[in-house]
Amino acid sequence: MPDLRAAVGLVLDWPVDHAAAAVVTADGTVGATAGAQDRVFRLASVTKPLAAYAVLVAVEEGAVEWDTPAGPEGSTVRHLAAHTSGLSFSDGVVQAAPGTRRIYSNVGFEVLGETIAAATGMPFAQYLHEAVLEPLGMSATRLDGSPAADAVSSCADMARFAAELQAPTLVDRATLDDATTTAFPGVDGILPGFGRQRPNDWGLGFEIRDGKSPHWTGSNSSPRTFGHFGQSGTFLWVDPDAGAACVVLTDRDFGPWAIESWPPVTDKILAAL
Repeated sequence: MPDLRAAVGLVLDWPVDHAAAAVVTADGTVGATAGAQDRVFRLASVTKPLAAYAVLVAVEEGAVEWDTPAGPEGSTVRHLAAHTSGLSFSDGVVQAAPGTRRIYSNVGFEVLGETIAAATGMPFAQYLHEAVLEPLGMSATRLDGSPAADAVSSCADMARFAAELQAPTLVDRATLDDATTTAFPGVDGILPGFGRQRPNDWGLGFEIRDGKSPHWTGSNSSPRTFGHFGQSGTFLWVDPDAGAACVVLTDRDFGPWAIESWPPVTDKILAAL
């Protein structure tokens, strides 16, 4: 697919020192790549979908339930995964009642990790490794701290995860569908880097594209697109309508360059599929 290879290759023209990208189709085939696929990058908040996937496994195993109390009073595992626990971004202050505002929260994901660790009797990083990374063959990926932002990985590994998000093998299809459907619909909030969104739709660990504007995906990305981006200049999206996913890892922190560069490349990839 030369047009797809050309579209993916545009990431190598970005103002970054290093970049790697891959497009994975719904059957798990890697359709095109660019850059060093085995180079290890910081994921920053693209850590969250990996952590969320471990939570899906924990729910299926019966270690926790979505309605298990966790976090502030009235909050549950579901609230934490959907960024509606009311916890602030980083200092643990309760800013709203659970379910009333979409407050993007790193500390909420850290509480989520602590909840899974307590329920499973092992550190969250170990549980993530055993439940997700090892079964998918993601040998270059590890969590060295917060389940909100401290994983590192390669593009080749994240392509394996992108394939899993389209054809799940570790959880039931219904479980993944629930996680990639809007939780607590109609809740407003701020999408970091892109301002207030009304509503700010989110699933369980995965951001939902819906009709948000502005946004880090493409103007032609379907409303069902889900994924995440990271402050380290990384992103992962899955567009079920296009039947494909895209992973891009860079080593330049998110900023105006990303806001300008990311959406046009996504649109070119979608056009080439």
